[in-house]
Amino acid sequence: MYETSAAVATACWPLASSAETDGLRELADDDGLTGFMPPALPDAAWVLHSMYEHELGPFAMSYVEYQRAFLNRKSTEPEIIPGLDPAEVFTDPSNTFAPSRGEHPGPRWHRLRWSELARRTGDPVAPEGHLPCYMTFPSLREPGGWPLGITGASEGSLDRADWNRLIEVLTEHSPQGADTRCLAYYTPLGQGAEEFENLHVRAGRLGDAKALYDHPDEGGWTPSNFWAHDRSWVLCTDYDLWATKLAGPTPLVEALLGDAEIEAVRLPWAH
Repeated sequence: MYETSAAVATACWPLASSAETDGLRELADDDGLTGFMPPALPDAAWVLHSMYEHELGPFAMSYVEYQRAFLNRKSTEPEIIPGLDPAEVFTDPSNTFAPSRGEHPGPRWHRLRWSELARRTGDPVAPEGHLPCYMTFPSLREPGGWPLGITGASEGSLDRADWNRLIEVLTEHSPQGADTRCLAYYTPLGQGAEEFENLHVRAGRLGDAKALYDHPDEGGWTPSNFWAHDRSWVLCTDYDLWATKLAGPTPLVEALLGDAEIEAVRLPWAH
């Protein structure tokens, strides 16, 4: 499956001129280092990147505390948390939030809506004047850090399920449908901090956009910006955020807000 998708991405999304970002630069009035953040066109919504909860969680122990306990354990000691396989919790000891990046973490995990977590904690989905990021849900980071059993949302990249559904919604609401000409820009921060002068852009069809997730040259990141060639709608997944902004016509925004799979919100202060 991956090999097929990667082959489609390679064939259908060739590199394009970095000058294709000039229109985004004008829209955002920014250099696009972490992504060109568009204004409302004329409307906008934010797709909240997926979080997941383990069937045994959440726990009082934080990811940092669990990792420290696991790495310091003796082989003869019992499990740190009975029934919890360390492999389910983290694959990269430097990643203190998600056990996997981009993919569903496994059969013992279920999707946890931001709205549900906000009801539990009393924290807003996004404090007024702020954007969704690692500082979201401050009560969960006290006192020891983000709790074991809940993944943090992917930072700077959508997960596969949300990316695929977003492409479907865009296709349904674009006049040319799957034949809509699109462009994808990737921040150099996700490319080893190289090519700051020659920005990395790819061109293709909306109908082939799901395959971008497996492009072998893009390191598993979704684009920092993805937009229709006529800029009727523009996506921005800022390198530092846990959410993706869609700027476009109100019917498209309303469809996103009402979608059963994607979780999206309006943030009036970030319109």
